[in-house]
Amino acid sequence: MIKFPEVPLGRGPVVMLNLVQFKDRSIYINEYLPAFNKVIAELGIEGVKVKFLGEVISNVIAEENEQWDEVLLVEYPSAEIFRSIAESEQYQLKANPLRIAGTAKLKLIMTRSIDY
Repeated sequence: MIKFPEVPLGRGPVVMLNLVQFKDRSIYINEYLPAFNKVIAELGIEGVKVKFLGEVISNVIAEENEQWDEVLLVEYPSAEIFRSIAESEQYQLKANPLRIAGTAKLKLIMTRSIDY
């Protein structure tokens, strides 16, 4: 289930950290990701970018039961746009069932850049 915390509106891009444990990698990579991209196009949303997709090769500091297969960083123009995609009928019908079929476990963590 996706929880949508209250986030300050209009504060620019967010990057979603996706920690993925596969049930079926092929479904996730070959079906879910293309379906997700199609939904974005159908909604007319621009500026969603995969910033990084990487295979987890080792847990260095993590709980023993916390095993992930891949890490994905996706930038969205705003938290509102992420939410509008995730709540859209197109996403719920076309992409979300494939996400569920392809993943055994998934964590999504919303982040925002910090100036330091």
